[in-house]
Amino acid sequence: MKNIRLYLPILFVFMALTMTSCDVIADIFKAGMWTALIIIVLIVALVGWLFSRFRR
Repeated sequence: MKNIRLYLPILFVFMALTMTSCDVIADIFKAGMWTALIIIVLIVALVGWLFSRFRR
């Protein structure tokens, strides 16, 4: 459990530094509405799955 508490903040900092939200969202919507919808649903599902894994 201690390892998860160490890696979780590092993961969030890494994600915040590598993903600029405006650029990502603009590129997704340029690809098309259905592509954007699928990617957004996948990201929300991934985040939900990660939180459920870390809460156990």
